[in-house]
Amino acid sequence: MNAVSDNPTRSSPANRDPWLGLLAISLGVSLVVVDFTIVNVVMPPIIDDLEISAFGAQWIQESYAIILAALLLVMGRLSDVVGARRLFLIGTVVFGLASIAAALAPSGELLIASRFAQGVGGAIIMPTSLALLNMSFRGADRGKAFAIWGSTIGAAAAVGPLLGGWLAEFSWRWAFGINIFVVVLIIAGVMKFLDQSPAQPGKVDAVGGVLSVLGLGLLAFALIEGRNYGWWDPRKSFGPFGDPVELSVIPVALVVSVVCLGLFLQRQVRLTRVDGTAPLMDTSLFGIKSFSTGNIATLIIALAEFGMLAVLPLWLQYTLGYSVLQTGLIVFVVAVGSFFASGASFGMAENVGPIGLVRIGLVLEAVGLLMFGLLASSDSQWWVIGIALFLYGMGVGFATAQVTNVVLADVPPRHAGQGSGIQSAARQLGSALGIAILTSTFFTALDSDLSDRLVDQGTPAPEANELSSAVSDSAGAMISGLSENPDTAAAADAARDAMSYAIQINGYTCAALLALGMLATFLIPRPKGDAQQWGGENAPRGAEEADVDAK
Repeated sequence: MNAVSDNPTRSSPANRDPWLGLLAISLGVSLVVVDFTIVNVVMPPIIDDLEISAFGAQWIQESYAIILAALLLVMGRLSDVVGARRLFLIGTVVFGLASIAAALAPSGELLIASRFAQGVGGAIIMPTSLALLNMSFRGADRGKAFAIWGSTIGAAAAVGPLLGGWLAEFSWRWAFGINIFVVVLIIAGVMKFLDQSPAQPGKVDAVGGVLSVLGLGLLAFALIEGRNYGWWDPRKSFGPFGDPVELSVIPVALVVSVVCLGLFLQRQVRLTRVDGTAPLMDTSLFGIKSFSTGNIATLIIALAEFGMLAVLPLWLQYTLGYSVLQTGLIVFVVAVGSFFASGASFGMAENVGPIGLVRIGLVLEAVGLLMFGLLASSDSQWWVIGIALFLYGMGVGFATAQVTNVVLADVPPRHAGQGSGIQSAARQLGSALGIAILTSTFFTALDSDLSDRLVDQGTPAPEANELSSAVSDSAGAMISGLSENPDTAAAADAARDAMSYAIQINGYTCAALLALGMLATFLIPRPKGDAQQWGGENAPRGAEEADVDAK
């Protein structure tokens, strides 16, 4: 086995440029993230073209996120066994083929199946991209590489609505078809510019894999779909659950998830203690304090980072009256801020350190989100929104990249796949929980505030409650119809004000969650590899272990 070089930028063959390889890795990550947000924008033409139900539309959006979260731990372990570079290429091919299937899907059922397959490819790409980055860079270059990787996530989340709005002008199918061109570039870049990754001997714990997939998948399903199906009382039926048993499927899914994850954790602890047995998740990694506390911080930070982006386009379109393309352009400011932070972090890294950059990022995010809490209204100016989103994007660019750097700093290269899978799972579950909390907060605030405003206008309470629930259930889409009728124009104005109030509440909620994330960063010790990452003399433990393995 070849040792991982302490500085691949000096030791790689002439045709191996890890920075160009990093570009290919970042493109892969951007594919995964963009496909979270691009579908939200192109759903109306998909519904019209394929004549699918609301239930089918919901599963086109959510199937991808659920299967991705479910498979992250399994793919992280496979990355160590198969080799990160090889598995990354496999995941990219799977994602590309699934994108072709989605672009050509003649029915809603086949599109949902294609989205599940895309989720499988995404679950392979995310942890293997981190493993490749973690093994390919050392010293001061490492922080720069993570800055680029992290800003890719923030930028891609913002690019999705813009790209979707533009492609929708031609056909919704191009929202998936365009992935093929990117996949070809990624495969060519990885094969040319990244060295083969060493594969560790071992096998995958099949029983643990089943438990983790069921546990994480059901947990993601419950968190994402809780509002739709009802947290306890059923809002709609799901198989045998709903009206027949007067119980939502969500509490059942949560109970089964907790049981599966409990059995999974018990099994992993036992396997870790048994000599010569390879667990799916090596629990000894949590003995590395920067890894364990860093993952706690990752989960908390992820609660707030992308929840606002789930509801912001609704407010921009239905309250402020922006088109899909205009909404995409405004949200794209997040990407601009994220890229700006990436460049700025290069000069700040040696003086501030990774944890310092995380804290700067959290402050910037909180300031941007507090601006929504203080200034959002039904006549907000675009430049005010742009400033808030730019600060928020800068914060994501700093915090997202460097918290990952901190988490993986002391993880030995031979466990890079498992460490990356755990970190990706923490981020994904935090995002799912954050979206569940913030969308529920948004629609609850909208419903309650609109009902009060309608009653103040003289509408009888039962009618006010019915109308406010209808506006909330339509996610604000009813507002334009209400405004066209002179008899309901006042109700439309009240609905716009209520949506602005809901955005204010979300801004404050996100800022509070980020403050909690800031507190969590003070639990993180200085990583043992920190000095070497930022140009010091002491090599991280991971590099030393790689040399021992090679010998």
